[in-house]
Amino acid sequence: MKYFPLTGLILLILVACATETDKTMTVTGTVKGLKKGTLYLQHMADSTLVTVDSLKIDGNGDFTFKTELESPELYYLYLDKADANDINDRITFFGEPGTITINTSWNTFDLNAKIEGSATQEKFEEYKKTMSRFNMKNLEIVQNVTENEVALDSLAIDSLQRLSDKNLKRSYAYALNFALSNKDSYIAPYIALMEVSDANVVYLDSIYNSLTPAIADSKYGRQLKAYLEDIKKSR
Repeated sequence: MKYFPLTGLILLILVACATETDKTMTVTGTVKGLKKGTLYLQHMADSTLVTVDSLKIDGNGDFTFKTELESPELYYLYLDKADANDINDRITFFGEPGTITINTSWNTFDLNAKIEGSATQEKFEEYKKTMSRFNMKNLEIVQNVTENEVALDSLAIDSLQRLSDKNLKRSYAYALNFALSNKDSYIAPYIALMEVSDANVVYLDSIYNSLTPAIADSKYGRQLKAYLEDIKKSR
């Protein structure tokens, strides 16, 4: 057994602590049942998917990543398990400073992932849960057209089209209202920029102008501002 002088131990602790700041994000957890594969922590930088860090798994599905954040944003935990199957291999989550815990299983990687430690992720999941209902409704409408054994006449098709348009408008209304109701969350500029960027600029402007200073100065807040400025210049 090795023993270290007390001063040396204190120095090691200070060096370890010094590597973390108030913008450090620690992503940790377990991929149950994973014996071999590679995990990648990724995010988008200038419209390109960039790998921040990676870890080879060999016999143990535990993992930990640390990275510095500009501000909270969408991150991805990608699993390459060398099975020639690209399905269920990427978990999307909202990264932010602090410790985020992600526990899942290798064979249902992105389906049963439990993500804890991110307040923005909780808002993101709340938003996605409702939006999935609109998506399911639209899928039902499409299936009524494609799976109907009898060819639909023009009146029936027009009726289904109106239902689809109404469903789309309701989904946009929900997204815009969700962003406006969460002006103090990083989810607000993300939704405006990534989910409903083709909405009326008046509504997008309202979202941006409602943001708290900290949110407006975040990555997505600044991108939303630049996007709105470009739209107004092109008019």
